[in-house]
Amino acid sequence: MNFSSKLLEDAVKALSTLPGVGKKTALRLALHLINQPDDQVEYFSRAILNMRKEIKHCKICFNLSDDAICSICNDHSRNRKLICVVESVRDVMAIEDTNQYRGTYHILGGIISPLEGIGPSALNIDGLINRVANEEVEEIIMAISPTIEGETTLFYISRQLQSYKVKITTIARGVAFGGELEYADELTLGRSIISRVPYSSISEE
Repeated sequence: MNFSSKLLEDAVKALSTLPGVGKKTALRLALHLINQPDDQVEYFSRAILNMRKEIKHCKICFNLSDDAICSICNDHSRNRKLICVVESVRDVMAIEDTNQYRGTYHILGGIISPLEGIGPSALNIDGLINRVANEEVEEIIMAISPTIEGETTLFYISRQLQSYKVKITTIARGVAFGGELEYADELTLGRSIISRVPYSSISEE
């Protein structure tokens, strides 16, 4: 791709670093921005910079937030005795879109994957254990993708929670959602949460 402008080339290179954005798409975006009013481009740039500099992780559930505690954890109408454990922020958004869940969340920040060098200490598992130990939690819903890594993570967490009187359930596995919560349609995901089942791997040993 030949550029007549180094400034345009640099902008295309920057935009093409975004996930799913190839060089042709990046060029199309850059040319679009060139033709926008200055105030619109400044707003775009400022929004990205402000997000990167000021966004926080909720100190309770690790969700993204403008404040130290996210809006979900701050919502007193939520059932605080119910915690839905997910891999990522995108999973929280997917579940919230179903309007079928009114508990709280806990974001692990990934799943255990020895092949990728991700062990339990790299995830927000200790924070979950502390919540169960210090809060009146009655049920943990493990909304983790049913992959080998997901099952490993679920088993590890269930072992860590063995000494606590807390019910552990998983979302209905008979409902297919392609292994990724964020790609599930709202109706399917909502039903899988409502139809959750007890996790019984420990009792089967």
